[in-house]
Amino acid sequence: SLGLVGSEMCIRDRIMPTLDWLASAAGGLRKKLFLIGSDLVFPRTANFIAKKQLKARAKELHVVGEEYRPLGDRDFSGTVRTILDSGADCVLSTVNGDSNIGLFAALAEAQVDPRKIPVVSTSIGEDELRSLLPAQVTGHYASGCYFQSLDTPANRTWIDGFRKEFGYDRVTDDPMEPGWCLVHLWKKAVEKAGSFDTAAVRQVFREGLEFAGPGGPVRLDPKTQHTSKFFRLGRIRGDRQFDIVQASPEPIVADPYPEVAFPGWSVDWTKDGVTRGAEVDIDGEV
Repeated sequence: SLGLVGSEMCIRDRIMPTLDWLASAAGGLRKKLFLIGSDLVFPRTANFIAKKQLKARAKELHVVGEEYRPLGDRDFSGTVRTILDSGADCVLSTVNGDSNIGLFAALAEAQVDPRKIPVVSTSIGEDELRSLLPAQVTGHYASGCYFQSLDTPANRTWIDGFRKEFGYDRVTDDPMEPGWCLVHLWKKAVEKAGSFDTAAVRQVFREGLEFAGPGGPVRLDPKTQHTSKFFRLGRIRGDRQFDIVQASPEPIVADPYPEVAFPGWSVDWTKDGVTRGAEVDIDGEV
């Protein structure tokens, strides 16, 4: 049942606020965006939606290049040369896993200054930073819904309990926090259903649930069965933590099928489930 909920924010609700920030005065009024990702479904879909949204909003920020690398690849020297040749003044990275070691090593080797060409990653958190050299990543950014540096009583309590259980050298991150919230949403559903039966739990999901998580309140939308979460943007510090530089004022309601990218598609699990529109080619022209 947890798989129906989704452990992270929808792509639109994480990436579009990031691009809005890059195009703002606070983000440096960026105009030329390079998209780099692992050759997987999430990066390609995320970038497809980003391009559609940017085109629809007629922003000055526009895509000047796009490249995908095999998962696990660490040779990004050619990719960095392509980024520099494109004239990009910012990078959105959906690179996953250990490939980030190669990406940031190549950026540092080319002396890419994060003040001039910031990289915003969607798949780097505090745990990943343990494997990355601070000198290579400090000043770059990550987008998500949670950072360990969030200074609230609920978060401090959660971090303290986590460290007592797993060790004081461990860190919390995104998606650990959404995972924690999902377990508690499932627990609330089981208690409300009075049963572990999957159908009974799914029925409770259709009624909506809320949980006060370490990163703030989480609401499970009955129609989409996605969670509404805060958007937060963090700048990497030298101590492998983040300074939160941007945050949504309230949780963002998830939209699994933004109309601009998936016309005719929608979902309502309280009724007929997924309504299908025309097939979408995410690798096609936008």
